[in-house]
Amino acid sequence: MSAPLYQLKADFFKTLGHPVRIRVLELLSQREHAVAEMLPEVGIEAAHLSQQLAVLRRANLVATRKEGSTVYYRLTSPQVAELLTVARTILSGVLAGQAELLQDLRATNPTLTTSPPGPS
Repeated sequence: MSAPLYQLKADFFKTLGHPVRIRVLELLSQREHAVAEMLPEVGIEAAHLSQQLAVLRRANLVATRKEGSTVYYRLTSPQVAELLTVARTILSGVLAGQAELLQDLRATNPTLTTSPPGPS
């Protein structure tokens, strides 16, 4: 018996649920990259980046090609880039709504400050 579609979707989103993986997919949305090109952009050690790339490969979200000793990564589908764009749009709307709510709260209660209280 195969897993229900909602379980497969949940597993898919779990794969996306790591900031490094999202950053890698954002970079690959622009163009293919060699591992060495991605390292300074993601700010982690090479071994950790390799682990995250392996997760994305297993999920079939990225593919590789080798040129000499250099391995290049690319998205397997442009729809991955579209998904990231949709996520950005959703988050922008959520954050805009939160900013409006905060502005309304400040208008009704001027004692609210922009910074949280410090340690006691």
